[in-house]
Amino acid sequence: MTISLPIDPDANELLTRSPLALLIGMLLDQQVTIEKAFTSPRDLARRLGHEPDAAELAGYDPGALSELFSERPALHRYPKAMAGRVQQLCQALVDGYGGDAAAVWTGARTGDQLLARIQALPGFGEDKSRILVALLGKQFEVRPKGWRKAAGRFGAQGSHCSVADITDRASLLEVRAYKQGLKAAARAG
Repeated sequence: MTISLPIDPDANELLTRSPLALLIGMLLDQQVTIEKAFTSPRDLARRLGHEPDAAELAGYDPGALSELFSERPALHRYPKAMAGRVQQLCQALVDGYGGDAAAVWTGARTGDQLLARIQALPGFGEDKSRILVALLGKQFEVRPKGWRKAAGRFGAQGSHCSVADITDRASLLEVRAYKQGLKAAARAG
């Protein structure tokens, strides 16, 4: 399967073939645009001059990684904090999965187990974890028994409420409209 976000083809290609890049993109997907979050793994690889693995990022000098994230244009709205979170994520992957990001989902036998594995990762709260379960199921065909239930509303067929549902520009706009509707309802309520 190939992810088809409305971003540069080489960024999509990296997300498709690199489970670590996909996890980093998901981690960065907060308080920045989807496009920014999911192109930043590619931009990080460019700044390093190669595609990093989890062990390299976990052991990287924190100050130097923070500087890489802070170079203009910054990889995130909060580059220093997110560089630290990426390091924590990578350390958890090294400690729990031998550095193999894909093992987070390849070893999961049920949707609930997959959700629990993702929620145990640093920086992955309940909604972000459910969105990743939905993204893996909808776009990567990672579908352990009960994955849609574990993904909650994000796993619903035909929904347009998260990055899991984005395959082109039109679906991106539908997801943005959904999120704007939620914000408007929250303000009104």
